[in-house]
Parts: sequence; structure tokens; C-alpha cells
Amino acid sequence: MPFNIGDLVTRNSHNNDTVFKIIDIDSGIAILKGVNIRLLADSETSDLKKVEVSNNVKDDQVFLDRFQVDLDRNEYFYLPGKVLHIDSDEDYLERCMDFYKNVHVKAIGVKIKEEEIGNNVKGLLEEYNPDILVITGHDAYYRKLGSETDNENYKNTSNFIKGVKEARKYENHDDLIIIAGACQSNYEELIKAGANFASSPKRINIHALDPAIIASSVALSDKNKPIDLIGILEKTKYGSKGIGGIITNGTMYVGYPR
Repeated sequence: MPFNIGDLVTRNSHNNDTVFKIIDIDSGIAILKGVNIRLLADSETSDLKKVEVSNNVKDDQVFLDRFQVDLDRNEYFYLPGKVLHIDSDEDYLERCMDFYKNVHVKAIGVKIKEEEIGNNVKGLLEEYNPDILVITGHDAYYRKLGSETDNENYKNTSNFIKGVKEARKYENHDDLIIIAGACQSNYEELIKAGANFASSPKRINIHALDPAIIASSVALSDKNKPIDLIGILEKTKYGSKGIGGIITNGTMYVGYPR
């Protein structure tokens, strides 16, 4: 069966567990990008199986349906925190921006390659002055290379760490909430670098929307109260296996009267 760029496929050798889009083909090797999971992979075309577009391919609505925020609109007004979302992947960034729009959180999206984030993050923070910073894209833990504590065994964790450290020079933990990492990132080192939230505690893949879900939850949490950390993590695809963090206050101002 011939395959073309843009086809949706699964891999037979991985029990067809993940839907990918083919983004390139060269000499019988397909470069794949997860439709819902922030994952880049390659595969021989002989291992691929085409799949039809279905309601399961984009499950954004599932997250929106369970993303409920109870605000008393009769007496108070609310000013959610502002998000600056830096992402290396244009498709995932667009989906995250749609999510912010649907949950009524103001967000600015900027596409930057992982290796360029550290050199650009300070200027973007100065330009947009966000309450919440998301640094994400693609990552991978290469288990065959060795220990999970060594950042050299990850595709982009070092780039994310550099971005977090540069952002922390600009603002502290309380005044800028940082969400960092992607699939299989070195969670512990990202937290040590200064992230409030990071992936991935169990070195698993995360959903394309997970960073936006965390950011929106913090943006819609009261600035004068500690967040419900466990409750926020449970809103993501894989919960605390995919993303972890520290208890901090929210970023939403509550005013009266409306």
C-alpha cells in the first residue's frame, strides 16, 4: 500500500496504539508526528497501517468537556492570568491556542525551535509580561544511552532547562509560573532549574494539550489561594505520571462588584 505525506497511520510493531501523521518519507522510512501525543518517530513504511479520520483522532473536546470552572458571575468579576506559550510545533501550538480561546484565557503563542528558546525567552517576557510561561515542543529520553538523570540522554531537555533558567533570571517562582517540558523530559532537572510544573515524572509521552491544560487551570485559579495541585494534574491525559509540579498560588484576580 503506498503512503503519502499527510496520511494518518499507526505502527503494527507497537500494537497500533498511537495515531501519527506522516510528515516526510525518504527511501522507505517515514517520519511520523503524533496526532495527539507530542511525539516524533520514524518507521519503515512496511510497518505502517493507514487509519481513517475518526472522532478519536482529535480528542480536544473531551478535555474541554471536563474542564469546568465554577465562577460566580452574579457578584464578582474575574481577571485570569495571561499566558505566553512558546512551542516548537506549529500544529500543537495552534491546538493549544484554540483551547485557551475556548476556556476564555488570554494567551500569546510563539513558535520557536527548542534550541533557540533560551536566547529568546527574556525578550519575549519583556515584550508580553505574562503571568504564566509555557516552554514546550518535542523531547525524548533515549533509554539505550544510559541513566535518566543525565540530560545528555534526552533530545531537548537541556534546551528547555536553559529556557527555564533564563526566565527565572527575569522573574521569581511567585510572579511567573513556568510550565516546561514535553514527552519523556527530565522532570526532576526541570523542577530544579526553576519550573513550577514539568514533564515527565514517569518519562512517558504527554498529550499535545497537557501544557495548555495546566496553564489554563493556573490562570483560572485565585491569586490569593494555593492551587489544587493534584486536582489540576488530574485534568491532564495521564495525570501525575505525565506532569508534576509544586504548590503555588493561582494567577486570577477576583474583583467586586461586577
